[in-house]
Amino acid sequence: MNREIVIALDQGSSSSRALAIDSRGEVLAKAQFPIKTYYPQAGYVEHDALDIALTQEKALQAVLAKIPKSDNILGLGLACQRSTVIFWDRETGKPAARAPSWQDGRAAMVAMALQDHRMEAYESTGLYLMPYYSAPKIRWFIDNVPPVRKLLDQGRLLVGPVSSFLIWRLTRGAVFAADPSLAQRMMLFSLRSMDWDDPLLKIFSLPRHILPQIKPSCGLWGSFKAKGRVISILACLGDQQAAAIGLGGMEAGSSVLNYGTGAFFLHNTGTKQQRIPGLLTSIGWQISGQAPYFLQEGTVHAAGSSFEWLRENLGLLKKINDVEKHCRASKERVLALPAIGGLGAPRWDYAAKTVFFGLNSQTKASDLVRGVVESIAFLISDIVNAMRAGGLSPAHVSVSGGLSRIPYLMQFQSDILRQDLRRCEETEATALGAASLAVEGAGASWAGNLHKTKIDKIFKPAMEAAQAERLISAWTTFVAAQASLSRKIKLS
Repeated sequence: MNREIVIALDQGSSSSRALAIDSRGEVLAKAQFPIKTYYPQAGYVEHDALDIALTQEKALQAVLAKIPKSDNILGLGLACQRSTVIFWDRETGKPAARAPSWQDGRAAMVAMALQDHRMEAYESTGLYLMPYYSAPKIRWFIDNVPPVRKLLDQGRLLVGPVSSFLIWRLTRGAVFAADPSLAQRMMLFSLRSMDWDDPLLKIFSLPRHILPQIKPSCGLWGSFKAKGRVISILACLGDQQAAAIGLGGMEAGSSVLNYGTGAFFLHNTGTKQQRIPGLLTSIGWQISGQAPYFLQEGTVHAAGSSFEWLRENLGLLKKINDVEKHCRASKERVLALPAIGGLGAPRWDYAAKTVFFGLNSQTKASDLVRGVVESIAFLISDIVNAMRAGGLSPAHVSVSGGLSRIPYLMQFQSDILRQDLRRCEETEATALGAASLAVEGAGASWAGNLHKTKIDKIFKPAMEAAQAERLISAWTTFVAAQASLSRKIKLS
């Protein structure tokens, strides 16, 4: 019996993955290869663009090799890390520089110099003028990296999200495009016109011709040949948007919380754009011929990456799987501010430093690990409280991502939010979301099968409300004090 399947590519900050998924939502084949992150100096976080592409292509080839020729591949959906930007030569396809990650803060001075335009940028893009997004990075690289500047002067420079580079390579240069969800993260995309914004291009002194064409998140983008097959590209969107779909967040009013390298809380506002101070108005996805969906979004920059830091830099963890054990062993509460890469929503503070507070003679390594775990929950609570203050009340919160498998984090998060959390059984939410849109683009009837979430466990608040309020009050005072101190003390 011939099966209908779809291929999902999931290109993230730590790995490139490919999956083959059938009409029941079952993963038939999977391949994953790590990508390296470089930290050449403080504030710099970057990837080798060719490494990203080659690992993703290798994963795709590995999955295709496992699929019988009798299977009917409807097409491919791609979910990609956001705000990371790639510079390459349109003639040779070679990257002109390493790709600055979404976590990279080297363009802070560029963003700071343009703060007079911050409201203009926010009104147009729904984003805050921060080095987190691509436009300041692009300007910095043109001004400071000679190979990038040379390609621009020669009319050969192409600049786009990771997705644009991957699809350009797959189609051998035939398709140079970005969907609205990823184009928006370049901070040059207008939510009003759903196209590149000429006033912002002028502010950043960037030419339009270096940027990709805008295509809907779901629709026919083009095709490519691989392993003797012709495969249609039917969907492309940001990884967090894909995760929201995979977690059942396609309906207005639904909320999802995804814990990965960063942590992201997204609330679906339907086709209506809303603006809440401190939060992002993000494009969710756009299906060809339909109005786009929007999200209110809050970001915690360092979630999973905080534990990598504890393990690699401080030697406090032997492996990530030990986090739960440390939380259970901890006897002393320590407050931690994991400001690696800056603080995201609702503060958007890139000056705050990472710090621990409350250490004493009895403090153990486990207390520091637990402090980081609880800090992630506190940062998420800051986002949700900003949403609530703006008039949004998340009724159902579906939770996914690697850190959601830490029971202590899930219970503490529920306690602090005073909210039930529905942890999803499926750990492939991002891939399922990309696959679902691809099936939609193919016109097949089973797209809905890929975003029917299975609940693994529901976490309910167990802490007394008064205790939760005391902890949040202590956290708020702690963060405000440390943010202020970070601006007053220079250590170098």
